Amino acid sequence: MALTRLSPEARQYLLVTGNYWAFTLTDGALRMLVVLYFHGLGYSPLAIASLFLFYEIFGVITNLVGGWLGARLGLNRTMNIGLALQVLALGILLVPPLWLTVPWVMGAQALSGVAKDLNKMSAKSSIKLLVPGEAQGQLYQWVALLTGSKNALKGMGFFLGGALLTLLGFQGAVLVMALALALVWGVSMLTLKRDLGKAKNKPRFREIFSKSRAINYLSAARLFLFGARDVWFVVALPVYLASTFGWDHWYVGGFLALWIIAYGVVQTQAPRFTGKREGRVPDGKVAMGWALVLALIPALIALALHVDLHPAISLVGGLMVFGALFAINSSLHSYLIVSYAGADGVSLDVGFYYMANALGRLLGTLLSGLVFQLYDLEACLWISTLFILLAALISVGLPRQRPPVSSSQGVS
Repeated sequence: MALTRLSPEARQYLLVTGNYWAFTLTDGALRMLVVLYFHGLGYSPLAIASLFLFYEIFGVITNLVGGWLGARLGLNRTMNIGLALQVLALGILLVPPLWLTVPWVMGAQALSGVAKDLNKMSAKSSIKLLVPGEAQGQLYQWVALLTGSKNALKGMGFFLGGALLTLLGFQGAVLVMALALALVWGVSMLTLKRDLGKAKNKPRFREIFSKSRAINYLSAARLFLFGARDVWFVVALPVYLASTFGWDHWYVGGFLALWIIAYGVVQTQAPRFTGKREGRVPDGKVAMGWALVLALIPALIALALHVDLHPAISLVGGLMVFGALFAINSSLHSYLIVSYAGADGVSLDVGFYYMANALGRLLGTLLSGLVFQLYDLEACLWISTLFILLAALISVGLPRQRPPVSSSQGVS
């Protein structure tokens, strides 16, 4: 088999990536299943959004604690625990329809949020340990591929959820996903390297907050970057598309799914846009520059909407440009955290960073509903602009001038 001819590191990378892909498909499909099913029951958009509140809150907690668990137990165990918890979350939804109340589904989503962030933290941390320390170009490409493919598959998961709901109904769809993911979990238990990511010196719990200056700055920048996306993308944008442009729910969902797929594809190509041709990997200066460019887009969209300049074209076109630039910014950050993280106990640093990421998503989600309800989409876009400028300002404190990368390091 071709797999046996690969290096042990490459095989582990493919196993980690396969686990992440399988999980991401079910995560995206489950989100769409819940949205469409409860919409069909007559729930309002804000009520449906509340179903995912615990999902985001528990993401903050899981990333903080999960990094410490990964360093003590090993990343293979935290990844497998994440897969098992997602199977359990799906199983919780296999109850009679009368039991599918808001508190019950919120509980299942909380469990799914824990599972998702354990899985993501484990996958991102693992790559640090599978690439030689001097091969920064290869590290960047592997991180970009993992991050971008995840988001593309999340968009595909939206389509999968809608298709399974149509073909099998809610419980049938959930059962199929639970069985498929249980199979992936079983394979992962047998094949993942047992000591992957386990720290040589067992970290104390208080060490989850002991971070380097670079990681603290990058985490703060990440918080505002993702808050800037979700402040208009999560609630305000889909409601605006439906209420102002008259798009039906399938049109809105399909458009956003395609946007996420395209966003993921651009992420996989981020190294091509950020210094690969010059034989360099990005540093803090590059991250600051791309953030400043990104900040222009929501400001321009807000101005176009304010003067009523072809609103549909301005919004949809601006969203496409925003998605491409945001994908590059996100991929840059994902590479930098893996690069900055210490090799021993890498999940401590990565977990802390994704805790900030989850906190940014939570902040953006709450503001998206509140600001849009009190004001409008323009206000959400101006807050997005402010958040991105704050991310750029914080990036001034990131390390600069990484050494050139030779072609032997995977950038040729």
